[in-house]
Amino acid sequence: MTDSASSHAFHRDHGTLFVEGVSAADLAAQFGTPLYVYSRAALSAAWHAYADACAGRRAKVHVAVKANSNLAVLNVFAREGAGFDIVSAGELARVLAAGGKAADVVFSGVGKTAREMREALEAGVKCFNVESIPELDRLNDVAGQLGMRAPVSLRVNPDVDPKTHPYISTGLKANKFGVAFDEARATYRAAAAMPHLEVVGIDCHIGSQITEISPYLDAIDKVLELVDQIEADGTSIRHIDVGGGLGIRYDDETPPDIGEFVRTVLDRIDAHSAKTGKAREVYFEPGRSLVGNAGLLLTTVEFLKPGAEKNFAIVDAAMNDLARPAMYDAYHAIEPVAERAAPAQTYDVVGPVCESGDWLGRARTLAIEAGDVLAIRSAGAYGFVMSSNYNTRARAAEILVDGTRVHVAREREDVAQLFAGERVLPD
Repeated sequence: MTDSASSHAFHRDHGTLFVEGVSAADLAAQFGTPLYVYSRAALSAAWHAYADACAGRRAKVHVAVKANSNLAVLNVFAREGAGFDIVSAGELARVLAAGGKAADVVFSGVGKTAREMREALEAGVKCFNVESIPELDRLNDVAGQLGMRAPVSLRVNPDVDPKTHPYISTGLKANKFGVAFDEARATYRAAAAMPHLEVVGIDCHIGSQITEISPYLDAIDKVLELVDQIEADGTSIRHIDVGGGLGIRYDDETPPDIGEFVRTVLDRIDAHSAKTGKAREVYFEPGRSLVGNAGLLLTTVEFLKPGAEKNFAIVDAAMNDLARPAMYDAYHAIEPVAERAAPAQTYDVVGPVCESGDWLGRARTLAIEAGDVLAIRSAGAYGFVMSSNYNTRARAAEILVDGTRVHVAREREDVAQLFAGERVLPD
């Protein structure tokens, strides 16, 4: 399923699926399948839904690079003036290569190495979101070695249930992320005492694919209470990072309108600022809601295999290309690129990987024949970035469509590339 922005970018003309002004069938014929295809119009529309709601407010949008790190996709956002949220030095390198600015980068993640901290400090990132006292100690040491002070915020775990899949829930006591809420005030005192750290903000991220605003407000209320305590201890908080995690529609979900979500969050924080007399900048870190419904995965039906209990549509994409169904039991809408008048049947759509868990969709009603191209929708987030070379399968190409123009955002791998760095034993 799609949201309103992507429904304009992905549409049908005489029964054939188009990506903006380009036929998906033509893309599959020209570039082969499996093939990731993104719409620049859909990316821009999602971005402006956030940016327009932030206009005139003390707020900044940082794109969560982990959702889709393709350079062309990041470049679309960099041209719009986006900030970026990263979780590795590799993602920092991608942001810079895509035209982003280190000064607009927030470095998140629970396990930063000393090398990554050093590279980020030397590049001049905006802030480190720190998740433990050992990480504070390491960052203080690295910054001291460089003769610098590292800007930090602490990621606080508010123990709020985001009502999402347990694998993408990050704000509960049992999760590995963040500083426990009851320990946060003391941890801020420790950070403020470290000579090579500068406390600048507070961070909170409770999970992903969240389809209600209420968990955010519950978390924000707890964070604002904590901010008052931290500032009473003498440490100033200049920004509040509310994280990302807003959901999209894959099937029948009804996530909030992006603009409504942003305005509701900002209004809650501004009401607190009015009471305390201190305004703070607010950071958003969206990922899935920017890119998820801006992309699809094209795949070709290799065989139709009737079975005793199920019919199988065996396609050339697999769990190594799109891991979400196998990993999260996730739903993605699947439809033929070209509609047929043939009778429909119910199929499990599966790939060629040697695993029973290699499925992309179960019990789908499709009118298809071998050789048809299928579109797997809502694949712009956590699609290619989670893909692998399992079974020595080359990863898909990525295409960015801009009106009637087609850009090869990433060339398809070939098998020789997969073992170019390997060596057989010497004689």
